[in-house]
Amino acid sequence: MITNTNLIRQRRFLPLFVTQLLGAFNDNLFKNAMLLFVVYSVYNSESKEARFSAIASGLFILPFVLLSALAGQLADLRDKARIIRVVKACEVGIMLVGGCGLLLAWQRIAVETLSIPLMLTALFAMGVHSSFFGPIKYAILPQHLHADEVLAGTGLVEAGTYLAILAGTVLAGFIPVEWAAVVVVATALVGLVSAQYVPPAPSQMTPEPIDFNVFRSAVHLVRMTMRHPRVFLAIAAISVFWSVGAVLFIQFPPLAKNVLGASKSVASLFLVMFSIGVALGSVSINRLLCGKVSARYAPLSVIVMAGFIIAFDVVCRQWPPRGRDHLLDVWTFVHQPLAIPLLASLLGIAVAGGMFVVPLYAFLTTVVDKSETSRTIAANNIVNSASMVVGSLVAVGLSSAGVAIVHQLLLGAGMCSICAMIAAQLYRDEQAHIGEIEHTF
Repeated sequence: MITNTNLIRQRRFLPLFVTQLLGAFNDNLFKNAMLLFVVYSVYNSESKEARFSAIASGLFILPFVLLSALAGQLADLRDKARIIRVVKACEVGIMLVGGCGLLLAWQRIAVETLSIPLMLTALFAMGVHSSFFGPIKYAILPQHLHADEVLAGTGLVEAGTYLAILAGTVLAGFIPVEWAAVVVVATALVGLVSAQYVPPAPSQMTPEPIDFNVFRSAVHLVRMTMRHPRVFLAIAAISVFWSVGAVLFIQFPPLAKNVLGASKSVASLFLVMFSIGVALGSVSINRLLCGKVSARYAPLSVIVMAGFIIAFDVVCRQWPPRGRDHLLDVWTFVHQPLAIPLLASLLGIAVAGGMFVVPLYAFLTTVVDKSETSRTIAANNIVNSASMVVGSLVAVGLSSAGVAIVHQLLLGAGMCSICAMIAAQLYRDEQAHIGEIEHTF
C-alpha cells in the first residue's frame, strides 16, 4: 500500500494537490465571508437568513449542472494540465469582482443593491470555475498515479479539500471582510503559480468534435455514463450523500444563530469540525481498505453517519433557548454543558461521511477506461449538483413553510438510509464484476 506521505512528495501529485487545495480554500473563504456577513449584519429573520443561505448555495451549484458535461468533454479531449492553468487564470479575475463586493460591504455602500449582487455574481462565477476544475482533480489521478496509489491520492485530494475548507471557514469567521477581499485575490494568484507545475496530462483518446450544446451534452453524458449498473449506483450513492451535505451546510449558520444563540464564529466552528472530520475519514479509509478501491465499508459508514445526525438533532433540541441580543462567542459556547456532545456528534457525522464518499470517488475513476474518467466524473458532478439543488430547494421550502431548522436535520438521517441501500447493492455488484472495466462512449 502506498502511504500518503510518500505520495505527497511526488512531483506528479504535489502541484495538483496544492492547486486544488488553494482553490477550495478560496471558494470557502469567499463564500463564508459573504454568507456570514449577510446573515449576521444584514438580515434579522430566521427564514430570510435560511433563504439567502440556500440561494447562495444554489447559485454556486447551478454551473455544475449546466457545464459539467462540457467540462468533462474538454478534459478528456484536451491536456488536463493546460485546462487547469486556464481555469486558475480566470479565478484571479473572478476574485477581483468578489473582492470589490466584499469591500463595498465593509464600507456599507449599496449593500443590498450592489454589494450583494456583486458577491453573488462572483460566487456563481466560482461555481463555473469549479465545474471545469472538478472533473480534472479526480480524473487526472489514474493518469499520473499507479493503480495502487489511486485510493491514497483520492483520499489526499478529498482530505486536502476539506482542510482547505477548514482554513477558509476559520478565516471567514475571524477576519474582517476587508481582509477577506485581499486574501481571496492573493490566493488566486498563488494558485495560478502552482498550476504551472502540474505535469502534462494529454488526451488518451482520438480527437472528436465537442458538443457545445450544454443541455443536449449533459443529457447524453448522464445517459451514456449511467447505463452501467456499477457506475449508476456509485453516482446515485454519492449524489444522495451530497444532498444530505447541502441541507446540513445550509442550516449551520442560521442554526447556530437562532437555535443555539451563538455568534458567527460558532457557525464557523461547526464548518471547521465538519471539515476536520471529513479529512480524517478520507485518510483513514485508505488504511482500513489497505489501498484497495472498494465500497466494502460504505453501507456501514453511512448508517453510522445517520446515527450521528440523530444524536446532533437530539442535542440541539435539548439546548437551552437564548435570545439574539447576547450571542455566544466560541469560548463561551464550548463551555456550555451540551457543547462537547454537540461537537462530538458533528465530528462523527463528518468522519463517517468521509469514509463513505472517498472510496466511491476512487471507484468511479478506476471502474471506467482512463480515456473516459473526466466525463464519468463530470456526469457524477451533474447528478450530484442536481441533487444538491434539490436539497437546497427542499430546505428553502421547509423554511418557508415554517418548519424549524432543528426539525429539518432528521431529513438528512432519513436520506442516509437510502445511501446505505444503494451502497450495499453497489458492493454486491462490485464483487460480481471484480476487475472488469466499463467502456461507456
